[in-house]
Amino acid sequence: MEKFINKTGKKCLMITALLLLILSSCDESILDEKPLDFLSPDNAYLTELGALQGVTALHDRVRTAFYTYGEFGCMNWATHGSDLGYNGETPSAGGVYLNSYEDMTPIWRNIVDPWVACYQIVQWANVLIDKVESADPAVFEGGEAGRNVYIAEGKFFRAFAYRYLVSTYGDVPLLKKPVSTAKADFVRDPIADIHDLMVEDFSYAAQNLPEPGEEAAPGRITQGPAWHYLAETYLEQGEPQLAVEAATHVIEDYNYALMTQRFGNRLAKDIFGSGDVYYDLFGYSNHNLANNTEAMWVIQCEPTITGGGQIASAYIYGPRYFDIGLTPDGKKAIRGVMYNGVYTGYSDTLSRPTANCRGTSFVYYNIWRSDWNNDIRNAKHNIKRNFYYDNPESIYHGKKIDFSLYNPPRPNPILDTCKILFPIHLKFHDPCNYFLQPNRAGSGITHKDWYALRFAETLLLRAEAYLGINRPDLAAADVNVVRSRANANPVSAANCDMDYILDERAR
Repeated sequence: MEKFINKTGKKCLMITALLLLILSSCDESILDEKPLDFLSPDNAYLTELGALQGVTALHDRVRTAFYTYGEFGCMNWATHGSDLGYNGETPSAGGVYLNSYEDMTPIWRNIVDPWVACYQIVQWANVLIDKVESADPAVFEGGEAGRNVYIAEGKFFRAFAYRYLVSTYGDVPLLKKPVSTAKADFVRDPIADIHDLMVEDFSYAAQNLPEPGEEAAPGRITQGPAWHYLAETYLEQGEPQLAVEAATHVIEDYNYALMTQRFGNRLAKDIFGSGDVYYDLFGYSNHNLANNTEAMWVIQCEPTITGGGQIASAYIYGPRYFDIGLTPDGKKAIRGVMYNGVYTGYSDTLSRPTANCRGTSFVYYNIWRSDWNNDIRNAKHNIKRNFYYDNPESIYHGKKIDFSLYNPPRPNPILDTCKILFPIHLKFHDPCNYFLQPNRAGSGITHKDWYALRFAETLLLRAEAYLGINRPDLAAADVNVVRSRANANPVSAANCDMDYILDERAR
């Protein structure tokens, strides 16, 4: 037995030594993975079709971030805990939204999710930039210029993601190349370094992207948004003169203009009895219209496009009116629309919002006081403040809902005004055009596109930059372009300060 073990052991050692000798003499390149029949980052972006797939993935990732209230949504819609709004559904600290800064922890979803989303975008953009830069320009329509369009769009999205990161978290890791291996030792880079990369990326994009109107498809990025965000970054760097110059490129070099005449598919379809051009701006299918000169960057969603879908999170705006319960005389307060022979309890004009985002009195009342009856943005079809009982069995049918009519008083007045009834900014809704779940009046799900950027924002941005170079007269002139379209009274140079511009942004 001992002799057998010794012989077996010697044979194993000899085989092991032989294998080591063979492996050590092999060309290690045979171990390199070379995908031949599937796409990978190494080969996917070396053709125009591959580069287009990479850009499409970035657009889709950004769209997802815009349409969720856990990623960009918790920043875009982060009126919560500010002077603009709070969570009406649970109007106290400890909710899923920020009603108090006591809610904020390093593992809180609304802290973690935007970080993850932004760095996914940075990584995908870095992979695209890295690979397309090494691709043969001859495979792109337009040669080198055609290739540079994809690089420019990748750099735009990289800078756009860092725009969120640096404004939300301050110092953050600066990644200019793809991360190809597991890594856990990232360090934060100074805000100044992040801003420098953003200037570099937005500048490249402004020079190499197509001009507005020449983009390959609706929603693709053009020079206009790149110049706009370059101006914004210059302001962040404390360079207002450079910001003025960059914003002026947007305002003077292209055909952007505020819409002043009614347009689109809401003509002759004024759900609330009246309408205006501001109401039309947010109508289904109006965002991409060629004659909509105000749209600068539109996030694509409508189901009629390839890859279109829905906005499942549109329901966060608006009150839970359907939870009101009974009329003062004890009848069901909201009958709603009929579906399959049954009244649903939901209105097809209001759908089914959930009060996740409730504005403050500042948003609903204070900022409109000087122009309450003339500013079209405050019109009843743009901000709905009045709601009505809907039940013919009640003597209150068709009358305005008034909580003071109840005797005894309703038990929870805070929920009545924070959750059940409060004004609605109808720009977020799509009255009588909800496609899904007719038994719940669409369930708050819409299919409208989303403005990531409108020309009005550039005017207000340049106004801010003019204040930075001590030209309140020019700042007032830009603000008054916006106010004139809204039929609001003009602001004087003496009254046009940063607080006023912030109020105009809120309006």
